[in-house]
Order: sequence, then structure tokens, then C-alpha cells
Amino acid sequence: MNSKKKSIQQFFPNLDLKRFSILPVLENFFGGIIVTDQYGRVLFVNDEQARIDDMSAADLLGRKVTQIYHVDDGMSPTMKCIHKGSPVKGFACFYRTCTGKMVNSIHNVFPLFEGSHLIGTICFIQDFSIIEQQFDAVFKPEKRIDLQKNLKRTPLKPVQQKSNGTRFQFEDIIGESRELIESVDIAKLAARSISPILIFGETGTGKELIAQSVHNNSPRNQKKYMAINCAAIPESLLEGILFGTAKGAFTGAVNKEGLFEKANGGTLFLDEINCMSEGLQAKLLRFLQERKVRRVGSCNEIDIDLKIISSMNQHPQIAVSDGSLRPDLFYRLAVVFIQIPPLRDRLDDLSLLVPHFIHKINKVMDKQVKQVSDSVMALFKTHHWPGNVRELEHVLEGAMNLVENEGHIQSIHLKSHMAFFKTRHSSDTYKEVFGNNSEGAVLSRQEATMSLPENSRQNEIQLIKNALKKTAGQQSTASRILGISPQLLNYKMKKYRMNIKDFQINYP
Repeated sequence: MNSKKKSIQQFFPNLDLKRFSILPVLENFFGGIIVTDQYGRVLFVNDEQARIDDMSAADLLGRKVTQIYHVDDGMSPTMKCIHKGSPVKGFACFYRTCTGKMVNSIHNVFPLFEGSHLIGTICFIQDFSIIEQQFDAVFKPEKRIDLQKNLKRTPLKPVQQKSNGTRFQFEDIIGESRELIESVDIAKLAARSISPILIFGETGTGKELIAQSVHNNSPRNQKKYMAINCAAIPESLLEGILFGTAKGAFTGAVNKEGLFEKANGGTLFLDEINCMSEGLQAKLLRFLQERKVRRVGSCNEIDIDLKIISSMNQHPQIAVSDGSLRPDLFYRLAVVFIQIPPLRDRLDDLSLLVPHFIHKINKVMDKQVKQVSDSVMALFKTHHWPGNVRELEHVLEGAMNLVENEGHIQSIHLKSHMAFFKTRHSSDTYKEVFGNNSEGAVLSRQEATMSLPENSRQNEIQLIKNALKKTAGQQSTASRILGISPQLLNYKMKKYRMNIKDFQINYP
């Protein structure tokens, strides 16, 4: 500290250090600042940090940092600095404020000494959203409009399975909307830590693409990435698949490691986590707390070093309120919360996605389709896209089957999708694109007032109920009637919260 004073006096020889105050500088600093004593109690907070934390400075003063941010000493950069007596630089933090806002920030903490005695710390905090705004020109890709130039400029890289079990990385994510870029940047930061990640997005938005990218951008990228859809596996099998089994646990059981053990050291992606039973959610919660698993039928615990990434296509608030997701598990899983915007909220990205998929499908089909017509692009920009990016890819693939080489996708090539587009658009828009074509599906008055996703959902529910009633709850027979696998039927029954007992015959 004395050496610093001497250096200041070298610049300002007439300065009386007793009258010199640095607090106005700290108060108006562009980033957040927290000053603590040697015990981690807050002595000073500037207005910027109070804004970041959604609290008044008065509410923060006098409290220990571990109480404010609900972490233990080992996870607090300030307490690490106090214990080590040396700076903690570039520490990435992810936390939720008292109002529920997620903060992604970078902390640089420096010890303060009086002679050789540590008297406190000063922490400089940069809110990541502010960093992104300051360097927007660096983060945001150059906007590209011409579709044909896109095809020539952006050669498609073949997507191949890597040795770690993944196919995608962040460079494979197509889009330039602000919401998508924010989600990707949060994912990149979160990839550096062990903290669990919860991804929320509608079906077809690319949740697993984000999950695989996080793994490939993490220090664990040489280890295994494993994924499982919790809704697609019958509840009776899911526990053994996840946690493994011990010999003698049940008839025919053998010693077998589960996915937690197989992915040890790497990443485990749990898709549709809200479809997991309450009992398994409790077991997963215990793993997140203890970092140990116990095979089914075993008394021995196994230490596991694993990053958990989970996802759901139902909003977490709804899942918690309807009881399908335990609130304590949600808080454990959503240490970092990433929300992927639906395609309808980033329609400007169609100018990038359409040529990307055309190029990709050309390679598979050995075609030379160039692009879509202006009228088709206009239709795409008014469609609701309930199936999101996955729906866009399938629509283009279906149309390209009908296009001659070196042609353009015209409205006539979308005949198989006419009914879907018609339900979401006014008759004027539909006629402008397709003309007065009677081949489109004729909708009843009731169907016309119902959105496409809701209409499809109600039809699917009724078909499943009819098949189960007809077979008195025999799922294998019902799945054959429906033309789907028993696993898919089980998944859909979970999705629509159907109880098999409601369809079975109870004999007296």
C-alpha cells in the first residue's frame, strides 16, 4: 500500500493523501464495485452494482457476500481472494437475483493491505450483457441478405459424429437475432464451469445443438457426451438406464453401469426433464447435492464428476406450478438458464437458414436447387412455424423432392404443406401465394378458429384415447393400431398426462 502511495506522489508531489478521496471515482465507475472487510462483509457498493443485483446499496451494506449471493466460501471469488491473499481474476459468475433475473458476470477481486495485514478486498464486476453491448460489432456477424451469395460464400461442412459422441459446435448455430446471440454467448460462458445448465425452448428450436456445443466448448470436450430423452423411456426402465443396476436387484438383474457412470468426467444431457417421475427427480436432486450415485439394488455409492445439462419444451414456471417439476430440482438444474427463441420471433434469420438447408439438402439429394422464390419467402415470413427450425428444414426437403435440378422452390412445390400454412394465414395472403386452388384442405368453422398446434394436439389426444379404449389399455396393441412404436406411445401418454388405469377394465 505504501509503495502505491509513493507512486501516486511521484505523479502528484503536492497531493495530501489524507485529503484525497477515491470514493467519487468508484461511485461513478462504469462497472460494478464491491468493497469488503477482511471477513467478506460489504463496506461499499456503487450504484452500478446495485443495479446489477436489483437491490439498493443500503440493503447490501454490512452483509457478508456469501449471504447476499447464497454461495459457500469456496464458490465466492471474494472469499477466495481473502483466503488466498492474492488477486482472483476473470472469475465467471452465474447467479439469480432476488427478483429472479439471471446475471452472467465477470469478477476481478484484489486484496487490500495495510502493510502486510490484509484489511479487505475490492471487486470489479462487469455485467456480461453490458460487455456485449459495448462490443456488439465484434459479437454480431455481418448481415448477409443475398441468398445465392450465401450459398457460394458459406460452404457446408459435413456433420460427422465425433469420438466424444457429439456432432455440433457453436459454429453450426445459424442466426443473427439478438435473442439467439445472447443465448449462445451465455452458453459459451457457462461451458467453462461445472454448474448445471437448463435449456428451455419449444420443439425444434435446437436444444441439443446448444447442449453439444457447450460440451465441445468445455474443458471436458475430450470426454464422453451422452444424451437421453426422459419422456421416451418407460419409467420402470429409466432408473436402471440412468443409475445402473446391481446383480440380484430384481429377477435377471446383472451388474451394469448406468449413463451417469458411462459419462463420468464428461457431460450428461437430460432432455424433457419434466417428464421424469417424482421419485427419479428426488434421486437426481441427491446426485446434484452429493455428486454420488447408487446403482439400483446396491448399497455402495460411486463418486461421479459430471456436468448436467437438462432441457424442457414447457416453460419451467408452468412445469413447477402443475407439479411435473420439483421446485427444488429446478433451482439446482437452472444455475444457468438458457432460453432459445422460437423461429417466429427471429424471422429475419430465414435469410440465413433457408440457403443453409437448401445447400445441406442439395448435398444429400445430389441436386442443384438454387433458392426459394420471392412469394415463397414472403409466405415463410408470415408463417407461425410451430415446429420451428426443424419444421423449416422438413418443409424445404419436401419441396425439393419436387424441384428439377437448378430450379427454384415455387409455391406449387409446397402443395403437401398447403393445409398447414393455410390455417395460420389470412385468405388474402394464402390466395396471393397459392391462388384459388381448391386442393387445399377445407377447414370447418371450429377448426379455422383453432391454432394449428392446438388442432393437431387435440386430434392426437383423441386418436390415442380411442386406440387405448378399443384395446382396454393394451399399449402394445394400441401402438400397432396407431402405427407407432410402444416407446413413442408411452412418451405421448406422459406428454398428455394419460393414466393407463383409466382405460383398463376392472373386473369384479
